[in-house]
Amino acid sequence: MNPLPPHLVPVLPDSALCSPAARPRFGFASPQGLRAWRCEPWVVEVLAGRTPLQLSTGSDARIMFDGMPAQKRGKEFEGDPAEAIDEDRTGALPDALLHHVLSFLPAEEAVRTCVLARRWRHLWKSAPGLRIGCLRDYEWVSVPALRRFVDRLLILRGASPLDTCELRIGDFPEDDDEDHVNCWFRYAIACGVRVLALHVERNNYHDPWLWLDDLPLVSQHLTTLELHCVRCDDSFLDFASCPALEHLKFEYCCFSWSTKISSESAKSLSITDSPFSHSSRLHIHAPNLVSLHLDDFWGRTPVLESMPFLVEAYVRVTVDCVDCCDKLLLCDAGQDCPCEYCSGNIGNGSVLLKGLSRARKLVLISKPQMFIFKRDLRWCPTFSMLKTLLLNDYWCVPDDHRALACILEHSPVLEKLTLQLFSEGPDHKMEMKGTLSSMKRSSVISEHLKIVEIKCEAVDERPSAAD
Repeated sequence: MNPLPPHLVPVLPDSALCSPAARPRFGFASPQGLRAWRCEPWVVEVLAGRTPLQLSTGSDARIMFDGMPAQKRGKEFEGDPAEAIDEDRTGALPDALLHHVLSFLPAEEAVRTCVLARRWRHLWKSAPGLRIGCLRDYEWVSVPALRRFVDRLLILRGASPLDTCELRIGDFPEDDDEDHVNCWFRYAIACGVRVLALHVERNNYHDPWLWLDDLPLVSQHLTTLELHCVRCDDSFLDFASCPALEHLKFEYCCFSWSTKISSESAKSLSITDSPFSHSSRLHIHAPNLVSLHLDDFWGRTPVLESMPFLVEAYVRVTVDCVDCCDKLLLCDAGQDCPCEYCSGNIGNGSVLLKGLSRARKLVLISKPQMFIFKRDLRWCPTFSMLKTLLLNDYWCVPDDHRALACILEHSPVLEKLTLQLFSEGPDHKMEMKGTLSSMKRSSVISEHLKIVEIKCEAVDERPSAAD
């Protein structure tokens, strides 16, 4: 179903409505590509106003915007409908304010405002915000259902600058659906978008990801990029041509064929619930990173390169990581295990800890069978800026506190230590907080350590003999 009502659909020549295979492919890898697309004869007809946007000025069209019953509207506006549509009670408001308001509307609703009054007819074309597929919360619209509307929408708004753009895409069953989504994505880049989000929700367990073009992003304006359920390859993940990019967020994105994420300008990076390669380690190069969130990834743990300005980091290694040791899983030192950690084939240098060594606040959580942190302790760096540290029970194995002791010995200015035992929070059955006595403090533990907090879920609630 076409999301745009018939009375709002632009009338285009037949050549504009043919399949993408029969007309030039929409590829906005550069502003030049966008200009070439806009020079197509059928596009020129629309942009020049020779194929006008057909509007209904009857009461039925106006009812969509104020919720007033048709019969009541008929009594109120018994005169010329053209005069009724020109009654604009927002006439005193500046265009900039109206553009700002339109930016918060789903694209379908923003377009429909063109029937409010003559002044509104073209306002939506210059709105700095574009929200596609956002008409209803929790409803994901397929690409075939969006294509006709979105293609016409982009033609009519032309190269008007964008500040924000959100694309919410459902299923993409047709062969050329991914090409259309890449076209819309690159269109936003060509319009100088500052904040860009692409969220995909496909009902396909085995292949849920939408493949983004393996082309680098080139933008002097892009500051924030959020991606959900897309596949990213190396050329796309090299953000050298996005010097203003500061915030990167990947959720459920596929990096299985990627070798490196690189951004000189990024200040924050979040990667959650995403698969990496099972055969090689992806490298993360972000020397100006301030905040890192790495959680619930699959495959091999990525290598964190130097991050000298890092302030806070959250790293959680779950059972989906393949850096697993049978000995740690079974708590049996005599167990044969061919893993990288046990075989001694662990290469040279740290995977995670060296890249995190300049952080002031760290959260390090791991499942017991994962060896990556214990592997890194062989090259344990000094955490010279670390003030706050949260660890889980991975670091507090009964009768073996070597991992905990090692990281404390290498944290000379640590002020607060939190041990989260047998719980992933946020609620805990027991919380204890105490101070460390200077008389009982080991000489290798930070003299600045004032608070030790223990949060525990597994508590023995059986009555004691004293009760």
